[in-house]
Amino acid sequence: MALSDIAQISIVISVFFVPLLTFLFYTELQRKKSAGPIPPPTEITALYIHPIKSCHGISVQSARLLPTGLDLDRQWMWVSYPSYEFLTIRNSAKMTLIRPTYTEETDTLTITAPAPNSIDEKLEFSIPAHPNAAWLAQHTEVLETKIWNQWTPSNVYSTKITAPFDDFFGEEVRLVYKSPVSDAPRTLRSNGAKEVLGREASTCFPDLMPLLVANESSMNELNSRLKAAEDLTIDVRRFRPNILVKGNAEIPWDEDRWKTLNITSKTGSITLDVTQRCARCRVPNVNPETADEHKKEPWTTLMKYRRIDEGITFKPCFGMLCVPRETGELRVGMKFAITEVTDKHRYIAGF
Repeated sequence: MALSDIAQISIVISVFFVPLLTFLFYTELQRKKSAGPIPPPTEITALYIHPIKSCHGISVQSARLLPTGLDLDRQWMWVSYPSYEFLTIRNSAKMTLIRPTYTEETDTLTITAPAPNSIDEKLEFSIPAHPNAAWLAQHTEVLETKIWNQWTPSNVYSTKITAPFDDFFGEEVRLVYKSPVSDAPRTLRSNGAKEVLGREASTCFPDLMPLLVANESSMNELNSRLKAAEDLTIDVRRFRPNILVKGNAEIPWDEDRWKTLNITSKTGSITLDVTQRCARCRVPNVNPETADEHKKEPWTTLMKYRRIDEGITFKPCFGMLCVPRETGELRVGMKFAITEVTDKHRYIAGF
């Protein structure tokens, strides 16, 4: 008696697909096993925003997380004129002496810097921290500006506001703004590109990704090496993270295998996708308080043992770059959990 069509299909599924599904299941199980166990939860110990790229940061107790990163973080940038190309500490270490401060009552940013050839004079101007369309139309013009090899439309401030800062830079410059809500978003590249991340995402003026998370236990371990080598200790702010977590003092650098993170509060849950390790340049050699640049450290020490990413072996790594799935309020003290780990992180060039 001939087998029914349903029976024949069942046999085909059993013979071909069940072994395949079993293989895929055990392969995934093995992959997760090779990445190691899930670390215990930790907590957020500090939050930092850097309103103007490469300028001084602000330590905050809470911050609003947007799809593009923390609110007010790297939404402004100095550019050269007339080329409109971004300026960073890599060009001039003294940029860290430019200090933004935020006043919540008036929702303004006040930007100050030491005046050239003066002991106590300051350069200063104030701007809305959340400018509306009408204000931008009156005080800015939209032009293409360049960050790395990427051009993006930005609001360029009138020189009536920023002209005194030409003296600070020793050249003509412009301040530009990128709204976190834009008709022309700066889409992510590298490990954050849609074909890698699995969804479209954007940011304002960070180098690559919306967020940088650093591990306090790894910072402490690095400082122990710096102390032994140079009798030097440095502040994590040199690495310009957004989120600092306590971590496990017994296992520094465990963040190298973080893949998915979860931050919980009384009002909800926020998931962060870890896209890659953060490859470092010599910017952390600059003391953000004085703009003094150490000739060797921490670059030299990091180069000895932190060139650990096969995708970018000529640079050391510190911190993990992330893209948020949800928005919400972050606060110091919030629970920070690692929900998935991987041993497959590999940096993809994206500048």
